[in-house]
Amino acid sequence: MINLFKIKGQRKEEAANSNGGPPVKKQSPGELRLHKDIAELNLPKTTKISFPNGKDDLMNFEATLRPDEGYYLGGTFTFTFQVSASYPHEAPKVKCKTKVYHPNIDLEGNVCLNILREDWKPVLNINTIIYGLNLLFSQPNDEDPLNHEAAAVLRDNPQKFQRNVQMAMSGGYVDNTHFPRCK
Repeated sequence: MINLFKIKGQRKEEAANSNGGPPVKKQSPGELRLHKDIAELNLPKTTKISFPNGKDDLMNFEATLRPDEGYYLGGTFTFTFQVSASYPHEAPKVKCKTKVYHPNIDLEGNVCLNILREDWKPVLNINTIIYGLNLLFSQPNDEDPLNHEAAAVLRDNPQKFQRNVQMAMSGGYVDNTHFPRCK
C-alpha cells in the first residue's frame, strides 16, 4: 500500500517537472510557514531584513536594527536568523553579528530573549522576535543577563552604563574589550 503512494507521488513530481524546467523542490512545513511569516512582516521603521544567500534561501536571513531611542540610539546591529525545517515548533537560532556592550547579548553574539528559549510557542513568529530584539535595545534587562558585568553597571550606575555603550558604539574599549564602531 505504501509503495502505491510513493509511486503516485513520483508520477505527480514527474508530471510537474515535464514542463522542461528544473525539478520542483518540495517545501517543508517550516519553509511554508516561514514564507507566510515573511510575507506578513510588519517591521518597525528601524528594522530591515535581507537575504545574504539570495531569496531562494529563506531559512537563513539577517535583520538589521537601528534603534531610534534609548542607550543604543544611532547604532546599527545585525542579527542572523537560522530557521530549521521544524519551525514553528522550534524557535529560530538568532545571533548578533555586531559585537555590542549589552546585558542581554554576550560578546559571542548569543541573545538572551525569553521567546527564543523557554517561552517559545508555535503561535509566535518572526515579527514577534524582531519586536523582542528591538525591545532589548530600548529597554535592556539587567535581571536576566548574559553579560553580567554590563548588567551590574546598568543596575548600579546607569550613567556609567550610558558612557560605556557610547564608547563601545564609537569603536572604543570597555573593560579591556575592544568593540568595532557600529554608529
